[in-house]
Amino acid sequence: MSTPHEIALFSPTTIGAIEVANHVAMAPLTRSRARKDGVHTPLAAEYYRQRASAGLIITEATNISRQGRGYAFTPGIYTDVQVEAWRHVTQAVHEAGGKIVCQLWHVGRMSHVDLQENGAAPVAPSAIQAGELVFLETGKQAPPSMPRALETAEIPGIVEDYINAARRAQDAGFDGVEVHSANCYLLEQFVRDSTNHRTDQYGGSVENRTRFPVEVITAVSKVWGPDRVGVRLSPITQSAGATPLDSDTQGTYGYYAEQLGKLGLAYLHCIEGQTRGDNAADAFDFKALHAAFGGKYIANNSYDRQMAVDAVASGNADMVAFGRPFISNPDLVERLRLEAPLTEANHATFYGGGAEGYTDYKALDEDVTRAVRVAGGRS
Repeated sequence: MSTPHEIALFSPTTIGAIEVANHVAMAPLTRSRARKDGVHTPLAAEYYRQRASAGLIITEATNISRQGRGYAFTPGIYTDVQVEAWRHVTQAVHEAGGKIVCQLWHVGRMSHVDLQENGAAPVAPSAIQAGELVFLETGKQAPPSMPRALETAEIPGIVEDYINAARRAQDAGFDGVEVHSANCYLLEQFVRDSTNHRTDQYGGSVENRTRFPVEVITAVSKVWGPDRVGVRLSPITQSAGATPLDSDTQGTYGYYAEQLGKLGLAYLHCIEGQTRGDNAADAFDFKALHAAFGGKYIANNSYDRQMAVDAVASGNADMVAFGRPFISNPDLVERLRLEAPLTEANHATFYGGGAEGYTDYKALDEDVTRAVRVAGGRS
């Protein structure tokens, strides 16, 4: 029999206004399998349906606008046809008993002129070029283009883009939304003083640098109600071109979390370390961040079963999000519960392509499940 310590991870709970079957979340996973116009194919409905046993599915990052797009074949939620495709996804997940929220995304400077309408330059808080590479429709990779700094008068228009995407997420049948303020994309580019050199009301002090993200999240909360809105942060990740950290990481993100806590949001979702890297909770005080926020907390970054069990049982996390393990283990929650072996993923099929490496991973069959239960005594 599972111990009470372990049972906590697999018991029902609520995250904001969303009732979930367990404390395991599926983290956002970019798979680059949408069409060129950002419309999902029917494969996406099957992919997400297979993983509906997660307590909460957080979709792959989803573009709020054409301007917000930074990688080819990523989905959007700003046109009618995109919404209709997402509606098939949410219906499939709900029919399988799951809950799903849409992650709203604007990449900011992490884009290329070939991906922008009429070859426009990407936008950013300041005209500082990003490193790393972006994926183009030609199949090639290229450095991000030099961005232009947003004019102060343009910022309300981007807030409106978030509002439009939030409303369309409602139309698509989602259970809520997560605002992507992590991984060095647009909102985090405003937060960090390393990427925000503005001199208007959106730059300089931490109060000013967090102003735009808080305006966005406040506006989205008015659409959904704050208890169906989450926010993702990554205080110490340097993805998207080895972006320098903020000069006062703990202070900046502690202040930001405190401001978000005042909004009464559903949850704060934190990448505890370098994205796709090891857990680095010892390099930053995430407990202090959780306390500053004061609400539900989703922990993320290279958690294994025991770490997740301990985090939930101790109250350090209300949910634990798993990313890459969900790619090759659609029944990850059951495998974790039974302590069953995990299937290794094929990294060559992470991005782009069709069903291979996307919807063709198998769940445990009944014979294997029964054998694991007998061997391990799990129930």
